[in-house]
Amino acid sequence: MDLDKTAARIEEAIMKASVMIPKDVEDALARAAKREESEIARSQLQAVLEDVTVARDERRPICQDTGIVSFYITAGYDFPHTAEIVRRLEKVVVTATKEIPLRPNTTHPLTGANPGNNTGPNMPMTDVMFTEGDRLVIDVLPKGGGSENQSFLWMLTPAEGIKGFRKRLVDHIQKASGKPCPPLVLGIGLGSPSDLALRLAKRALARPLGQHHKEKQIAELEAAILHDVNGLGVGPMGLGGKTTALDVHVEYTYRHPASYPVALAVQCWADRRARVVVNKNLDVTVEQ
Repeated sequence: MDLDKTAARIEEAIMKASVMIPKDVEDALARAAKREESEIARSQLQAVLEDVTVARDERRPICQDTGIVSFYITAGYDFPHTAEIVRRLEKVVVTATKEIPLRPNTTHPLTGANPGNNTGPNMPMTDVMFTEGDRLVIDVLPKGGGSENQSFLWMLTPAEGIKGFRKRLVDHIQKASGKPCPPLVLGIGLGSPSDLALRLAKRALARPLGQHHKEKQIAELEAAILHDVNGLGVGPMGLGGKTTALDVHVEYTYRHPASYPVALAVQCWADRRARVVVNKNLDVTVEQ
């Protein structure tokens, strides 16, 4: 498979992420609908599930806000085509914007000028981290503005620590109410520097629902935060109920002894994502 065909498969992943939420998300929404006791909460989740079906069957974007397409790349040190593929991502987004179609969402921060194709300086947003191996993994995350507006970075003192963060997070989600279109998926990044915490929070959103962190202590923290948030009663679309969040994913790195950054990436119920896996021979699989 050549690089042009690889680019076409990445465009396919953008399409899948835009019109089909992953099965783990759909299943989680269906379980939540059965669990809810409030008729209002159930009706909201049933409407969401109907939207999921219509979008998939008619191959239409699942939300009118098709988001900003971001690429979170994990590149093997021995994968030989990283630069060539990254260079093609802008063209891929331009083509996807026209053909899917996607709403043009990139605007100049001062003038409001919009190129009409979801590009611009430093767009599409591309984050690359390296690891051992000879393959490339691209997590495609189209993320809308409503949930993004509720993302946050706390610069805590070490004395506040994770206990202080959990209190602030609960207050934050309570105040956000229905603005980010719950039920939510929460990505949390712990550690310094602050920009790395934010990157880790976004990367945490790529993990499938129900897939807990491999370290027991972090997995227990994920479960505790999920319990905290679902105890708020915010519920689907902020109208009350048991399901304010579907899952919580935490990633971490070490921190400076004098600093305790904690980043929160909020994803709405439309947990849009797809994964492209490319091996060194340019054989490609697209997963959801």
